[in-house]
Amino acid sequence: MYPEELVKPMRDQLIDAGFDALYTAEDVDNALAKEGTTLVMVNSVCGCAAGTARPGAIASLGADKTPTNLTTVFAGVEKESTSRARELMVPFPPSSPAIALFKDGNLVHMLERHHIEGHSAQAIAQNLAGAYDEFCS
Repeated sequence: MYPEELVKPMRDQLIDAGFDALYTAEDVDNALAKEGTTLVMVNSVCGCAAGTARPGAIASLGADKTPTNLTTVFAGVEKESTSRARELMVPFPPSSPAIALFKDGNLVHMLERHHIEGHSAQAIAQNLAGAYDEFCS
């Protein structure tokens, strides 16, 4: 577990952009039970989360279509919610950071760490915007 004073600014970056932090398995289940599309950002303290994943996810919200719901869990901090979110991301192995798009509770698009690491925030935003165009209303 990472100290709260370390992760708070990283979590708040997403919260300030409109993401809801999920802390329990029940939070995850409730979020994914909602109709429409739900983006789940698996946040992390790593450099690629700070440099490209969070900025890319936030930049993607400027697309013409965007998810109905924006959520985040924090790997290494919020164990229960992260574990539950990862269960719902099968067949993809646990990855952090990661960004998943669900539609009506079903996983429809996934960015794993290897899709994030070494890619620009703009490339991530464009990838997500393409998924939003396909799956969001």
